[in-house]
Amino acid sequence: MADMTHSTTSSGPRNAEEGAITRFLRATEIDTRLLGMVGALLVIWIGFDLYTGGLFLTPRNLWNLSVQTCEIAVLATGMVLVIVTRNIDLSVGSLLGFVAMVMGVIQAKYLPTYLGFDSSWTWAITLICGLAVGTLLGTFQGVIIAFFNVPSFIVTLGGFLAWRGLAWYVTSGQTVAPLDATFRIMGGGAEGSIGATWSWILGVLACVFIVLGIIGGRHQRKRFNFPRRPLWAEYFLAILGSVLVLGTIYVFNIYYWPVGIAKKYATEHNIPWPETGLDIPYGIAVPVLIAVGIGIVMTFIATRLRFGRYVFAIGGNPEAAELAGIKTRWVTVRIFGLMGLLAAVAAAISTARLNAAANSQGTTYELFTIAAAVIGGTSLAGGSGTIAGAMLGALVMQSLQSGMGLANVDTPIQNVVVGVVLVIAVWLDIVYRSRAK
Repeated sequence: MADMTHSTTSSGPRNAEEGAITRFLRATEIDTRLLGMVGALLVIWIGFDLYTGGLFLTPRNLWNLSVQTCEIAVLATGMVLVIVTRNIDLSVGSLLGFVAMVMGVIQAKYLPTYLGFDSSWTWAITLICGLAVGTLLGTFQGVIIAFFNVPSFIVTLGGFLAWRGLAWYVTSGQTVAPLDATFRIMGGGAEGSIGATWSWILGVLACVFIVLGIIGGRHQRKRFNFPRRPLWAEYFLAILGSVLVLGTIYVFNIYYWPVGIAKKYATEHNIPWPETGLDIPYGIAVPVLIAVGIGIVMTFIATRLRFGRYVFAIGGNPEAAELAGIKTRWVTVRIFGLMGLLAAVAAAISTARLNAAANSQGTTYELFTIAAAVIGGTSLAGGSGTIAGAMLGALVMQSLQSGMGLANVDTPIQNVVVGVVLVIAVWLDIVYRSRAK
């Protein structure tokens, strides 16, 4: 008995520490996999910042990083639902390139003939046409997969080749530029940002919604007699979310327009140019707002709507879902139609950011999108995945690319690193699931 007491006492500090961490995670209900991804992201950021002599963690690079992540992040939100249902989509990059070329041709060649240049309707008609084309092509692939029983790997591999070839055929390989000024707002830049004032307003509203969401969730749990988080955990989550939002906006607001663009703006608006210069903050970029908005909508679809429950039910057990009365084929069609729609949104962001439609757009995007979803915790075996995790995975992927670019790493080596990261992510997923079982 004395030995047992001594053993328990000697190991007490370690068990107490582990118990405190476990109790904290259980009380706050923080996803340990997302927490691990955040830790890995911080390691990547700090490592590259040290290696590049402080170039990585600058407002300029972080702002550019947020804009560059948007396209993959938008695609990854749809890829989560595709992979959850045990499918795959290898065509998203080529589909993005084809839709981008279609939108470029519409606004640069066809609409000026009928509406003239600088029409206020050009951007809207272009965007609607692009979204329609992307949705139709995605739905077409979904119909073949669902009703003709052709594996998604084969169908989307065919789309990977076909849409890229059609993108070249539209203009015989020529780049289409320039594009409509209003349309370019979706790509970011000085004109595609909302400035400091609106950024702070949106930040405060986001904090309010975070608090209201926590309060509403607590009331719902009380209503249905579900376990509730301790009050200190609710306060911690509200403060943490608000600090992250406001801290991000602060970083964006201390990145200012280049002197040349600021002088042009001052001249056009009759603003006297001070001796110390004019500091005009970028604020939040419009493509970042689009990506965040899509992430919120896709999270709502995946977690709150019946369609989302059907998606995860199919991924968990397709036969049981079919026997339960779920129209699995139509769900599959809708998933690929939604993936096509998101590819069109990403095409609009990409085209607006480049101010051109080029045949190289979307090249290798399918690989980065799948990698982002898998790194974000989406299982290739189907049945599990989160939208937030996929978007965080997209940020991890783009951080690696941005950091290696600043470090002057050759492109072939960058591809090697991305490939290694993807394999490690899949291996970690397998280990995680085996331990969970």
